[in-house]
Amino acid sequence: MKTSEIRQLTTAQMHDKEKQYKEELFNLHFQQATGQLENTARIKKVRKNIARIKTVLHQQELESK
Repeated sequence: MKTSEIRQLTTAQMHDKEKQYKEELFNLHFQQATGQLENTARIKKVRKNIARIKTVLHQQELESK
């Protein structure tokens, strides 16, 4: 997910997306621990998406002050 796409979402949608990505990350870590994960690069992508969402949320918070 690109930053420009994230900025178009509402705050509630961003929090929902963040929650979804965190659940996906948990599942990916679980799959990796059991040896079922085939695409290990997906973990990195999900972590970056979570970071992007948190960054945009923080920027919005700073702008509103």
